[in-house]
Amino acid sequence: MQFDLGHILHSMGLLSRIIAGVLLIMAILSIGVTIERAILLYRSRVATADFLRKVRDAIDRWDIDSVLRVAKEHPRSFMAKLATGIVNRYQHALENHEGNLSAVERARRASERRREAMTADMRKGLSIIATVGSVAPFVGLLGTVIGIITAFQGIGGTGSAGLGAVGAGIAEALVETAFGLMVAIPAVLFFNYLNTRINADEAALERFAGELLDEMENAHGLDDSGRFAKAA
Repeated sequence: MQFDLGHILHSMGLLSRIIAGVLLIMAILSIGVTIERAILLYRSRVATADFLRKVRDAIDRWDIDSVLRVAKEHPRSFMAKLATGIVNRYQHALENHEGNLSAVERARRASERRREAMTADMRKGLSIIATVGSVAPFVGLLGTVIGIITAFQGIGGTGSAGLGAVGAGIAEALVETAFGLMVAIPAVLFFNYLNTRINADEAALERFAGELLDEMENAHGLDDSGRFAKAA
């Protein structure tokens, strides 16, 4: 009997093939989510770099109209979306004199809510990768158990414990184990990579929000009556 991979896969029983199919689906999901998230984060970073380059001067001059215009020109940037939410909330509170809270405090609360929503958006799908990384070895182990059972059935059917009786089942068990590890190890690496990237982006969002709110607290863009003033 030749124990090449193709022969082993062909000789697998129905249950072992189902387990291998589950592992294949898990691998496809892990790779698909990783590619989609990596592209999303890359596009956001490129757009954010351009957004920051264009918006710095507008923030220094406290030209809110320009800030909003530049932010809307970069819909792929999470930072631009955050700036839009903060400034819109600030303007609305400032122009309508809502409640007892200051416009800056309302903008600060809006900033926290927006950052939480963006964090959830950036981490969308990571739970799938984490699940694959943690579950795939156990699915492979289940396939191993099935293979061992097949091997013992071979022994029982032939009455012999020789290699010919148990070889196919043992090979099947090892293949399932290896397949489970081959799915799990990259998934763990993918998760750690994306998690590190997202943590860095979250820190950048927090720093930017703090800087923008500091400018608001410095009362830029307010005239003597406390109303919003347009920059020339």
